[in-house]
Amino acid sequence: MPIGDTPHGAWSSSAGTGVAGTLPAEQLAASGLLAADTAMWAIVFAGGIGSRFWPLSSPHRPKQLLRLVGDRPLIADTVARLHPLVPAERILVLTSADIAPAIHAAIPEIPAANMLVEPRPLGTAAALAWGAREVARRAGPNALLCALHADLAIAFPESFRHTLRQGAAVAAREDLIVAVGVATTRPDTGFGYLEIGDPLSIDFPLSSGGPALVERFVEKPDPAVARAMSEEGALWHSGVALARASVLLDAMARHTPEVAPLLEAETLRDVEALAERVRSISLERGLFERVGRMAVVPGDFGWDDVGTWASLKRARDLDDEGNGAIGDVHFVDATGNVVHAEGASVVLYGVEGLLVVSLPGITFVTTLDRAAELRPLLDQLPEGVRTPPSGA
Repeated sequence: MPIGDTPHGAWSSSAGTGVAGTLPAEQLAASGLLAADTAMWAIVFAGGIGSRFWPLSSPHRPKQLLRLVGDRPLIADTVARLHPLVPAERILVLTSADIAPAIHAAIPEIPAANMLVEPRPLGTAAALAWGAREVARRAGPNALLCALHADLAIAFPESFRHTLRQGAAVAAREDLIVAVGVATTRPDTGFGYLEIGDPLSIDFPLSSGGPALVERFVEKPDPAVARAMSEEGALWHSGVALARASVLLDAMARHTPEVAPLLEAETLRDVEALAERVRSISLERGLFERVGRMAVVPGDFGWDDVGTWASLKRARDLDDEGNGAIGDVHFVDATGNVVHAEGASVVLYGVEGLLVVSLPGITFVTTLDRAAELRPLLDQLPEGVRTPPSGA
């Protein structure tokens, strides 16, 4: 049975019927509904340069192509960890025209027809609208899809795929968008927060890994709200969401007018003309904060959002003093530093909490705290320094 179809009489849920009693996702997985060859699709957001990783990221070398966590570019890691649950032929990659050839070169297994190239940056809400319409066209409106960002660090891929199967079991039955949530460890203002409501199953609570309703989604709250939500048991949004294509498209038609041209067009043959009428907004702001009712499945797979240089202290392997490095780097009486070195040796002596990026032609040094937001710095640099040559 395709994963987007619903088995008659298999389970009931509070969201669909008003009566708690959803069959646990574990049981659905065991029944064979979520076997590895089920037809789930994936939409991967891989647009933008990633200016928060300056000077390593640039128009010549966008963030998705950087080996920030392991031996492969971020986009290649993303595609690889979906396999075999979602094979390459069912992965759509949304990216921008300026970096599309380089992105595809890093993931040649993705068919060229699955590279959806934006004529200009559209924002992730519009990217999802385009991707969901394409999935519906190719596989039907009941096709299940997961939408995810290309810059996630996942330590345990098999556990990640297991969580996707759990989320898919819920999304196959419920007319709800299903977010994948992860436990908070600090009041981080850079993430989205999921305020948890009632469990979808009285026999399978969230504390045991079961699905629950989401009362409220808050994207990048201020420190006080982040702290309060974390203390009250909210989960971080992992950047992964699942739903049937029709559920996503219907929700966006109701709540995300910014992308209406993509939803209302008879065909998407002329994306360039439609893009002129789309207003850029993120999926989190444009849909999740507005939709009012979602579901969540919790995941525990060693997650982090590779969003800033400081995140690499959590995502990379560290030495006994908490230093993380790529390249020929030597630490002496140094603690809690992150170094990326290309083309030269770097030595840190008697310092802590520094970020050092050494590239041919430029060296950048700051504290990890200040590296979280580089826009004020970039706005003050001359163009020749702000945009290093392609060799750097």
